[in-house]
Amino acid sequence: MRHSVPLLASLLALTLVTPALAQEAPAPSILSPADADAARLLPPPPAEGSAAQKAELAELHRIQDARTPAQLAQAKWDNDHEDPSAFTPTLGPKFDMASLPATAKLLKIVDHEQSVAKKRAKVTFARNRPWVIDPTLVGCDHADDKPRSSYPSGHTTMGYAMAVVLADLMPDKAQAVLARAQDYAEDRLVCGVHFRSDIIAGQALGTAVGVQLLHAPALQDDIEAARKELAAVQF
Repeated sequence: MRHSVPLLASLLALTLVTPALAQEAPAPSILSPADADAARLLPPPPAEGSAAQKAELAELHRIQDARTPAQLAQAKWDNDHEDPSAFTPTLGPKFDMASLPATAKLLKIVDHEQSVAKKRAKVTFARNRPWVIDPTLVGCDHADDKPRSSYPSGHTTMGYAMAVVLADLMPDKAQAVLARAQDYAEDRLVCGVHFRSDIIAGQALGTAVGVQLLHAPALQDDIEAARKELAAVQF
């Protein structure tokens, strides 16, 4: 049985991003820099060499030893789909951005905002990936991943930002969509490319971004258009 990915209990301010770090990531177009400032939304990850990090490494080895070929295949598929298509297995073939232009437009904005937030967060925390610390962890392809980009999980941030928005657009599908986001996050552990605290942070950051976007005045027309479009195809 998969572990749940609990929401972080607190989104308290901890420290500020320095101007030099902030310049290394693009700016959000809807949210303010403060809205997407992970240094004010996330706690720091476990320190390298700490007991907490060692426990996380041990968990990854347990997952690696117990995973089935089918689980690894699903994790690899998820690894290669960091976009709205990640929800197609849950929502079915009608969830096709080519035939849902209003939804595609909205989710493109969501993707941009969460991408800015997670990139800035990765620069801020600069945590080593699990496979840097322990090369015996193997699973999904990580050739394009920077070594110090583990916290928060980018896939998880995207998954929850989109899931929160989609759950609001399709209330009848909310539980299924959020469950999919949870499984999508857990597959980062099956891949061996993130620690558990990385996916917990990704859930918190993605949720924060998604909720703020749902309340953004500039997006209300786009949200309503996507809601009507999804309703028209019986989601």
